[in-house]
Amino acid sequence: MEEIARGLGLDDVGLEKDVEDLSGGQRTKVLLAKLLLEKPDILLLDEPTNYLDEQHIEWLKRYLQEYENAFVLISHDIPFLNSVINLIYHMENQELNRYVGDYDHFLEVHEMKKQQLEAAYKRQQQEMSQLKDFVARNKARVSTRNMAMSRQKKLDKMEVIELAKDKPKPEFNFKEARTTSKLIFETNDLVIGYDEPLSKPLNLRMERGQKIALVGANGIGKTTLLKSLLGINKPISGTVERGDYQEIGYFEQEAKDSSNTCIEEIWQEFPWLGQGEVRSALAKCGLTTKHIESKIVVLSGGEKAKVRLCKLINRESNILVLDEPTNHLDVDAKAELKRALEAYKGSILLISHEPEFYQDIVTETWNCENWTTKLV
Repeated sequence: MEEIARGLGLDDVGLEKDVEDLSGGQRTKVLLAKLLLEKPDILLLDEPTNYLDEQHIEWLKRYLQEYENAFVLISHDIPFLNSVINLIYHMENQELNRYVGDYDHFLEVHEMKKQQLEAAYKRQQQEMSQLKDFVARNKARVSTRNMAMSRQKKLDKMEVIELAKDKPKPEFNFKEARTTSKLIFETNDLVIGYDEPLSKPLNLRMERGQKIALVGANGIGKTTLLKSLLGINKPISGTVERGDYQEIGYFEQEAKDSSNTCIEEIWQEFPWLGQGEVRSALAKCGLTTKHIESKIVVLSGGEKAKVRLCKLINRESNILVLDEPTNHLDVDAKAELKRALEAYKGSILLISHEPEFYQDIVTETWNCENWTTKLV
């Protein structure tokens, strides 16, 4: 138990600690530790890297590379996938196809198959068009009726190639508010925490135009710092000074499930929009009609995240505060969010455990392990 706990960083949290008091990432580690200690014949892992920090993703990677038994894994973390798997089952348009190799190899083969299918589709459409044309011109004439009938038989017997409908690709374009004052925030000996301090006294400053990533292990107070800067949490001591003209877009790591449908959820936020506009806004975030009309509680983690992103991009902002926005997001949505954040002209404060996501977005990285009072 201690060995697994150490690998996942749970010995630093304290094995006697109540699970209720843990952060999302720490709870994920407890579930993972329980699972690994069962030594099952087959492991089923549904997005296990969500909420895990970089060093423990690395540990899990090594664990799976050495794992003797089989495992089935769902993940949108491509570098992680590539390092641990040797088979891909790709699910698309109600079909499951098997590919040998890692994710990068799957992409190459899948793209090649797609191009071959498109070429075959074009050839068949052309042939069908010629056959139909011949039948239409010759079926009435006695001398050519038999030839027309044989062409018609050929048409009837053809297995028509159908191209899969492209699934909707999300488009995230943040609406930008007027520019803020130069100062975004400045802290003066700020100590964050709840019953006990989570940080040393902090003197931090952020200015307009900066895009900052907050990184570090789970449970050291990154989310608490965001909430203290936003005024949601009262600090233990010290002060936060915020600049003027701030329109903040805040994406929480964990949001409570709503009993609304997606349409109702967006309408509540933007009551002046027509139903067509609400549907269009949700569709732009990559949600299908079926999702849009469903209750939020029945959606997957990625679909719920897209509803929350829909609210965020349609409200004018000049500062984005994002707490692990890529958790649950699929590859297309993650790539589009990255593009949108790179294009965003406002300021960004971001918590993420995925360097390949945040490195091209941010102007600097703050390692919160330097000021936490927690053991890391």
